[in-house]
Amino acid sequence: MSKGYWIARVDVHDADGYPAYVETAKPAFERFGANFLARGGKTDAIEGPGRARNVIIEFPSFQHAVDCYNSPEYQEAVKIRQKVADGEIVIVEGI
Repeated sequence: MSKGYWIARVDVHDADGYPAYVETAKPAFERFGANFLARGGKTDAIEGPGRARNVIIEFPSFQHAVDCYNSPEYQEAVKIRQKVADGEIVIVEGI
């Protein structure tokens, strides 16, 4: 079974509000076996427009990654994130 990955690129525009997103999302990440491989940190946008915050999350399977995003727990977190940050998330199947 191939692992699944979230690749998220985010610009936070309300740093004080972002911790509420992180805390609200935590139960979904724990339930679906999320393993953070990259979470912020130094970046170098060498091609195309970059974002300030880049996150890579590994899940046990592609389906776990999809189910985490669609879970009621994470959907509550989405409401907060979309108020405090702009970005995009893609889910990728591993090889």
